Amino acid sequence: MITIVDYQMGNLRSVQKAIERVGGEAKISSDPVEISAADKLVLPGVGAFGDAMAEIRRRDLAQPIIDFVATGRPFLGICLGLQLLFETGLEHGEHEGLGILKGDVVRFEPPVLNSDSGQPAADSGQPAGPILKVPHMGWNTVTKRSSGPILDDIQDGSHFYFVHSYYVRPTDPDVVALTCDYGHEFCAMVRKGNLLATQFHPEKSQADGLKLLAGFNGLSTDAEVSA
Repeated sequence: MITIVDYQMGNLRSVQKAIERVGGEAKISSDPVEISAADKLVLPGVGAFGDAMAEIRRRDLAQPIIDFVATGRPFLGICLGLQLLFETGLEHGEHEGLGILKGDVVRFEPPVLNSDSGQPAADSGQPAGPILKVPHMGWNTVTKRSSGPILDDIQDGSHFYFVHSYYVRPTDPDVVALTCDYGHEFCAMVRKGNLLATQFHPEKSQADGLKLLAGFNGLSTDAEVSA
């Protein structure tokens, strides 16, 4: 059974339906006891970092999530559920995250070109518009930076669906499993032992996303995913 954490800031039913589509069983829960006892845990999320952490703390879910990851059972974070794993989120101020991974979460600052000359605005001295819009929204491809369970089924150039204005900057480059490019390279997925988390939405990413969820569903609950 896969437990999906409910803190009122995620597309919970979409994640549940996608897991069921690949043959898994999933329930949605905001009960700290159920979360602590889960076989596998999914932390989804859509919204602002600070609001999400406030809601998680209000519901007494922070420590059960942290403790769950430490047990070695499979864990999957999705979108905001990836970002919350880090120490600090810099969205509308500075907010403390779960601190499971070292690093921070920062806003995209896409490069700009002069709309007439095509030259960088800083060089032309003329008004400019952004090349890329924020949020990063839609389909994009990923590049593999690691291997192992689940990742071995994902090919370079696989397409996933993104919706986000902020991205994670892990302190440890070894946890970066997939990267993506949106004006510059950023971390699209992390992996550390039993912990996996994606910036994209696998539940919205059709065949490649379902393949990832099927791999997560198939992970053993008896041992850590090898590092």
